Amino acid sequence: MPVSSPPQLGLVCITVSKDIRYRTVTRKRLLEQSDDGQRKLLDDIYRDNLQTLDGALQYCRRNGIRLYRIPSSIFPFFDEDIGRAVMAPLAPALARTGRRATELGLRLVMHPDQFVVLSSDSPDVVANSVKILQMHADIMDLLEQPRSPWALLEVHGGKANRSDALVERIRALPDAIRLRLCLENDEYSYGADEIHDVCVRAGVPMVFDAHHHIVHDKLASYDDPSVAATLAAARATWPVPEHQVVHISNGRDGFNDRQHSDLITTMPAAYVEAPWIEVEAKLKEEAIDGLRGWPQSVAPAQAGV
Repeated sequence: MPVSSPPQLGLVCITVSKDIRYRTVTRKRLLEQSDDGQRKLLDDIYRDNLQTLDGALQYCRRNGIRLYRIPSSIFPFFDEDIGRAVMAPLAPALARTGRRATELGLRLVMHPDQFVVLSSDSPDVVANSVKILQMHADIMDLLEQPRSPWALLEVHGGKANRSDALVERIRALPDAIRLRLCLENDEYSYGADEIHDVCVRAGVPMVFDAHHHIVHDKLASYDDPSVAATLAAARATWPVPEHQVVHISNGRDGFNDRQHSDLITTMPAAYVEAPWIEVEAKLKEEAIDGLRGWPQSVAPAQAGV
């Protein structure tokens, strides 16, 4: 799909309002049920959450949002036999939802949770990471989303100083995962330069997070030249540069605070050149609304890309 200008702002999972809210269940509560009770509970949650996803698509359409991050927990326990059995009869409904997203020009992405550590030195952790990623890839397949970074699955590098292992394990992933996988820089283990190197070697795109970058490198401003330079370097890792995704957040109690703030009050000038921006702020849609006029306020010469 072609990129539009100005940058497209993406909604992450839910809204502050009650418009988009999903159900979940803990393992303890699920195991308290009989076998039939477990299937009934999961069936109810899956159907409710699929309806919520349909509502999220319509919410994004009404509000001019073209990127939506689906919650990782949308279908709890779908990576288990019981979850797959419950999901089987719902497959046609998921396909219809995915086609509807495509018809609306809405991009769907996912961000598997922190338990995905492909660089771990524990074989069990790596195996579980692949299992979780496969579940996300299966959801994207059921939604009839392409096996490409358009329908990206974005994860962090994980255990530090394990770049070679990370590259090797990415290369060995099944196509349904690998062809969608993108790596994001973080504050601790894999800074922007390190994760960019892994992305180049593994042949996967880089999702640049400017806030993680300034925290990791202890920078004083988003106008630091490295922000624009890294944005450009990350774009070069995308097979279709116009599909590049970046993240934005601000520090809660200070510029270099890793905790996310409620709104976005400071944007990197270079981000005016970013095609797709996931807004990681606690007040969700309110933060997106607050950025509506931001691109027009940034002169092209300021971007530096």
